[in-house]
Amino acid sequence: MKMIIGLGNPGPKYSDTKHNIGFITLDEWAYQHHASFNKTKFDALYAEERVDGEKVLFVKPMTYMNDSGRAVRPLMDYFDIDQREIVVLYDDMDLPTGRIRLRQKGSAGGHNGIKSLIQHLGSEDFNRIRIGIGRPKPNRTVIDHVLSPFPKEEHEEMLAAVRDSVKAIDDFIMGDDFLVTMNKFNRKA
Repeated sequence: MKMIIGLGNPGPKYSDTKHNIGFITLDEWAYQHHASFNKTKFDALYAEERVDGEKVLFVKPMTYMNDSGRAVRPLMDYFDIDQREIVVLYDDMDLPTGRIRLRQKGSAGGHNGIKSLIQHLGSEDFNRIRIGIGRPKPNRTVIDHVLSPFPKEEHEEMLAAVRDSVKAIDDFIMGDDFLVTMNKFNRKA
């Protein structure tokens, strides 16, 4: 069983913000695969799908970004999901808009959602898809940057990164080896 986790903040106020690129990507996956987020448990909204006979959960923590681990850990325990079988999608300011980078482990890099996951999982060893949102413009704070929508001129690049992330999710689900998926998609970057 696998769990694909998109990080973001709940509610319409945040729906189109850069910080919600994890939610946006899961919404695109659901759209492409005719799935719906219609279940709730442990402060998370999720879709439960069967892909090639295997159950896969697509999870949006509803705890706000900074407390994402509080929703994810109980779901992993309840469904008995191994840490190697999760993939976390989230925004990354160190990548330009339109780029994605897959990793099997690493530090939080200042990302509070990842800090929360590391704290609750007790490890930095989990699969990630980092989705580029670029750096703030001069005289703009990090908070303003991540909590603002993508500017119109970056919309196509953002959509390309979302589509590539959906392809990477599908590749991982069908292929069962994140390292193979990582090597395939990081080469494209």
